[in-house]
Amino acid sequence: MNHKINENSIIIPIKEDSNDSKIEGNLTVPKDSKGLVIFAHGSGSGRHSPRNQYVAEVLNNDGVATLLLDLLTEEEEKVDVLTGEYRFNIDLLADRLISVTDWILKQENTKKMILGYFGASTGAAATLIAADKRPDNISAIVSRGGRVDLSSKYSSLNSVNCPTLFIVGEKDKQIIEFNKKVLDTHLEKVEKKKIVIIPGASHLFEEQGKLEEVAKKASGWFRCYFQIKEQQMNNNKN
Repeated sequence: MNHKINENSIIIPIKEDSNDSKIEGNLTVPKDSKGLVIFAHGSGSGRHSPRNQYVAEVLNNDGVATLLLDLLTEEEEKVDVLTGEYRFNIDLLADRLISVTDWILKQENTKKMILGYFGASTGAAATLIAADKRPDNISAIVSRGGRVDLSSKYSSLNSVNCPTLFIVGEKDKQIIEFNKKVLDTHLEKVEKKKIVIIPGASHLFEEQGKLEEVAKKASGWFRCYFQIKEQQMNNNKN
C-alpha cells in the first residue's frame, strides 16, 4: 500500500465567454504515482460523492493519483439543485473536463503524469467527448453506469483511441443497451474496449460488495494501461 504524500483541495480557473470562474477539486497523489485519474461526476453529484470517493480511495491505495471534481461552479450548483438546468448539459461538462485536463498538464507536480478519466452516469459522456478532443493526452477511460449514449449527440468520437472500459450493473438493462451500442458503433478506432456487467448490481451499485467490484476492475484497468503507456514513453526516450 502506498502512503499519500499530497492530499489537498485545489481551485481550477476556467474562462468562458470572457467570464473568469473557478471550479474545485480534491487532488490526492500517492508516493511514486505515475498516473492520475480525473473523475467526472454524474447528474446531481460532485466531488463529495461517496461512491466516487470510495473508488478514488481504492485507486490511491493501489498507487494511482486521483482528482475528484465539481464540474459546476458554486453558483451553477445552486441553480442545478433547484432546476436541474446543468446536469444534462453534456457539452458544458465536457468543456469543463477539457479545461481541467489542460490545467493539469501545465502544473509542475502533474504535467508529466499519465492521465485517465473515470466517468459516472452523465459524467461518462463528458469523458468520451473530452477524450475525443484530447486524444493524445488520455491513456485510459472507465465508465461506471455511464450515459455514454449522450456523448454521440455532441461528438463523432472518431478520435477516441485509448483503452475504454464500460462497467454496468446487470439490473440496469437500458444502460447496458446504450453502452453496447456506443462500443459497437461509435468507438471503432478503440482497439482495447470492453463492457463488464456486474451480476446482481443496479445502476448505483448499492448492493453489498458491488461497488467494490467496480473499484477493483477500474483500478486494474488503469494500472494496466498506465503501465503500458509508461513503457511506451520510456522506449521512445531510448
